[in-house]
Amino acid sequence: MPIQDSLVVDAAWNTATGDMEYQGIYLATKQKLFLKGPFFDGTNNIGEFLAIVHALALLHQKNSNIPVYSDSRTAIGWVQKKKANTKLEETARNAELFELLDRAETWLKPTGLLIQC
Repeated sequence: MPIQDSLVVDAAWNTATGDMEYQGIYLATKQKLFLKGPFFDGTNNIGEFLAIVHALALLHQKNSNIPVYSDSRTAIGWVQKKKANTKLEETARNAELFELLDRAETWLKPTGLLIQC
């Protein structure tokens, strides 16, 4: 059973349009803590990665160490390596996503976060 005092993240990607969004929910109350997007020409893995980093940054800001749950092994691996290993090419339509990826990787680098699976 998951710990109720936790943050759960997920992303959604529309295969027809390429639009992507992500969110984080506090499990105990089902309160949505953040919802970002839609972003154009993204991928589900990018959304999952950004959701995890967003959750970690939010918890860091609140000085909280509750667990963050994600169902994306790929995104968890990217967070552990502190680098999004996407094959997606940057375009004018998805430039905002690449700015967020850069910010996320920059934020992860100096942190001594312990990422457990």
